[in-house]
Amino acid sequence: MSELRQDIATKRWVIVAKERAKRPHQFLKQSTVQEEPDHREDCPFCEGNEMQTPPEVYALRNGSEPNRPGWKVRVVPNKFAALSPSTRWEGVQSPDIFTTISGYGSHEVIIETPLHSQTLATLPEEQVSLVLQAILQRMRTLAQDNRIAFVQVFRNHGASAGTSLVHPHSQLIATPIVPTNIREEVEEARRFYDDRVTCVYCYLLEKEQAEGKRIVLSTAQYVVLAPFASRFPFELMILPRRHRSSFVAEARPEEVTALADVLRRTLLLLYRAANNPDYNAVLHTAPLRDSCMDYYHWHIEIVPRLTTPAGFELGSGIYITTAIPEETAGYLREQAQQLGI
Repeated sequence: MSELRQDIATKRWVIVAKERAKRPHQFLKQSTVQEEPDHREDCPFCEGNEMQTPPEVYALRNGSEPNRPGWKVRVVPNKFAALSPSTRWEGVQSPDIFTTISGYGSHEVIIETPLHSQTLATLPEEQVSLVLQAILQRMRTLAQDNRIAFVQVFRNHGASAGTSLVHPHSQLIATPIVPTNIREEVEEARRFYDDRVTCVYCYLLEKEQAEGKRIVLSTAQYVVLAPFASRFPFELMILPRRHRSSFVAEARPEEVTALADVLRRTLLLLYRAANNPDYNAVLHTAPLRDSCMDYYHWHIEIVPRLTTPAGFELGSGIYITTAIPEETAGYLREQAQQLGI
């Protein structure tokens, strides 16, 4: 029979339609792995095409000059930025019904490798670590601006996930407001802490490890699991074992290195075991100037785009899934073992 499941951390409801449930392999689409050259003349993110992007704001280089070849990771403003630091800062306007704030902020692209042919799943761990180092450096730099309240880091992989350029890249958007869904997530974590004097994510991690059914990968510092109330087939969460509310303020070098390992392995597992699905990966971290260090816990959500939300989901906020998280987690565990990931 179908059942309603609630996410303990967000209070979000999901309907698991067990009568219509599919086996994990039935969600897999035809492989979208396509051969790409290492370099394309028409790709603005390829090495040698640096003048096709706005001037870089940060780069990890081999001693070469800015905006020239010889880089390992490169960060540039998005050419079609949603928010811009050049916009004049103005506070809230018309704070009654038609509320606006000037579009101040930042929208940047993290070009993850000079090689057009790769993806984050297929890069060496050392390169993924450099990508994370660049992201952390940019987040910390943007956090110094008191007008910035939140920095969202995300990765869109594939057309159905919203990407328009194949070359491997992530993005970050720094906003002058804290998004509503982040506010709600932090507030739910605070309520749980007020009731039980513990972090809801630490509590969740303890229970998930004890049960074991939804654990996909486990390392000394991170656990990858299929959420109990997964909205999508093969949805995954990467949780740090150590309680940390802010990736920006609290991530240590050794934790970034360990994250590179588990993130690469997780994405490689999806790449090989789930036929390289389109996905969105999103970093959830505390707002920059909120005091929530006791009860919030940063994490990464990875959402493969194997199904499409329809009218009921959009109208109610309740997702319907025909994937059973325990089965998808079991499938991925078996695949990880067979593939040596």
